[in-house]
Amino acid sequence: MKKKTVFAILFLLTGIGVFLGWKFFGPATNTPQGEFFYVKTGSTYSDVKKDLVEKKYISGPQWFDLASKFLGYKTIKPGRYKILKGMSITNLVRMLRNGNQAQVSFVITKLRTRQGLAGRVGKSFECDSLSVIGFLDNNDSLKTYGLDTNTVMAAVMPYTYTLNWNTTPRKVFQQFYTAYEKFWTAERKKKADSLKLSPVEVSTLASIIEEETLKKEDKYNIASTYLNRLRTGMKLQADPTIKFALKDFSLKRITGVHLKAVSPYNTYLNTGLPPGPICTPSLETIDAVLYAPATDYLYFVASSKFDGTSVFTTNYDDHLKYARLYQDELTRRMDSSKKANAK
Repeated sequence: MKKKTVFAILFLLTGIGVFLGWKFFGPATNTPQGEFFYVKTGSTYSDVKKDLVEKKYISGPQWFDLASKFLGYKTIKPGRYKILKGMSITNLVRMLRNGNQAQVSFVITKLRTRQGLAGRVGKSFECDSLSVIGFLDNNDSLKTYGLDTNTVMAAVMPYTYTLNWNTTPRKVFQQFYTAYEKFWTAERKKKADSLKLSPVEVSTLASIIEEETLKKEDKYNIASTYLNRLRTGMKLQADPTIKFALKDFSLKRITGVHLKAVSPYNTYLNTGLPPGPICTPSLETIDAVLYAPATDYLYFVASSKFDGTSVFTTNYDDHLKYARLYQDELTRRMDSSKKANAK
């Protein structure tokens, strides 16, 4: 009789052990709202538990409470956490307790304005776009980096940045600035100095070139043309700066009315470079400025072939000839498009 009792107790204990093992170490999570679970700054333990249940990552709070108590999960660490379907309750609690976030890969390509950057950051991180633009619009904050509201976008280099979701606007920008400083090596600074330009001024000129062409082979000659204009005191007369001044990036044809826009970014009215970049240029375009060839070019215009290339000239008469060819072809294409749409 005693032997049977012992076996019964052992069987019961084994069953309890298997059950507890399954509950603590078996699959316990679902991902009905996606793999990423967000814990906001200032959240309490109750907030985290409630969100996990309401968003159906876990079926109920009981086993989460037990695991949290056993593993000592008390301090809430905000962040973005990747919950895999079938993760055990123990692994879930450990991840949250240790703050093992899934970092955000934030990719910078071409951005034109501080507002555009703020919108992108606000969509990717906990901080909203208003707090980001508040930082980017604050000259006192930017003074630390030797920048201001006009030049700040020069430090936003086209890289992929890996950051925590709950990173502050200042820390996000610090990542940008660290990459910016790393890019500007002693060699690049020396090249900029030989052009009598600062790194920010190089980025500003590169941003104009970035908006002028996608053709790598033309970037170097456009850079040379603009550098020649700067040296001789000619106005840059760069159409992309007009679009930036008007904040109308859809303009296809710049007319006399547009050229009268009163703005420090209007390079038809003002001599020299605008106050800051008009977009975030590629690394290739920045190097096109630093390593521009020596030419006598003073003018360039888009080719009438509409193949994305430019025609470079050393005198105004030739420039006017090629400009007329381009304008005539542009008018013809626009008229053809209107007729086609009217049918």
